[in-house]
Amino acid sequence: MDDRLREVSPGVEEEPKRRSLPADFFIRLVKEKPLGTVGGVIVLLLLFTGIFADLLAPYGMNEIHLADRLTPPSAQYAMGTDDLGRDMLSRIIHGARISMYVGLGASALLTVVATIIGIISGFFGGKTDMTIQRFVDAWMCFPALVLYLTVMALLGPGLIQVILVLGIVTGIAMSRVVRGAVISIKANMYIEAATAIGCSTTRMLTRHILPNITAPIIIIFTTQCGYMIIGEATLSFLGFGIPPPTPSWGGMLSGAGRQYMYLAPWMALWPGLALAIAVYGLNMLGDAVRDILDPRLRGGLGRYGGAKVKKPSKGVQAQ
Repeated sequence: MDDRLREVSPGVEEEPKRRSLPADFFIRLVKEKPLGTVGGVIVLLLLFTGIFADLLAPYGMNEIHLADRLTPPSAQYAMGTDDLGRDMLSRIIHGARISMYVGLGASALLTVVATIIGIISGFFGGKTDMTIQRFVDAWMCFPALVLYLTVMALLGPGLIQVILVLGIVTGIAMSRVVRGAVISIKANMYIEAATAIGCSTTRMLTRHILPNITAPIIIIFTTQCGYMIIGEATLSFLGFGIPPPTPSWGGMLSGAGRQYMYLAPWMALWPGLALAIAVYGLNMLGDAVRDILDPRLRGGLGRYGGAKVKKPSKGVQAQ
């Protein structure tokens, strides 16, 4: 049958085989988003550094060399030493692991919280939506830093506490984005058709709502990683985050970093530079992912820009 069709219309070109979603995404990322590609490389380096910190660090993160305290950058200590003689490069490398834990953990938690609240509020509507949204309105009236400090003062400093506070506090506010996406999907005709044939609520949420809001959920996760690292650095700088002697970039900027800033400027320079590069890479990657996955930014041409329409050959036009 296929051979007959080819004989009837010999001028029609065969449609090329479509690439898989991950391959299509990465090809578009490299071709169309060079800054996003740079951000992706920075994020991969951050992950690699955090995973293999014990192998990459030349010294222990809390290994003290009092005879070499406040040593400037040299061949032995590439980034110098702090007030206790600890190698700054080793502490920066181990600080990448803390930032990776907080960035990924808090972003995953806030995505789950925002998805649950947003789906319940947007799908059920009515009094449920009004009650939840009034609570979210009241929650968003308070500055985020005030909420962070208040809850951390109750829970105490620690890595798990920082992840829980950043994830839950930010997730409640980000539920507005998920709620808007759910309301938009809920207005489509196939949702009304599924309701008409008696589709259960669980099936409606898992088969029709959740798959269609995957792109906003991924965008929330990628764009909030950098903000979570900044939030952890802020809490550690103020003394409410990761307790010493665990190296945290924000904690390294505080305390001895401020005290010896003029005598040993590298104690504040390297943690601040590492924090800036990590957040820059995460933000560039998050923006690129948003531009690629958000259907409102594709120009209405379908998945990842749509398929190109092939013009028929001259032989077909003549017929």
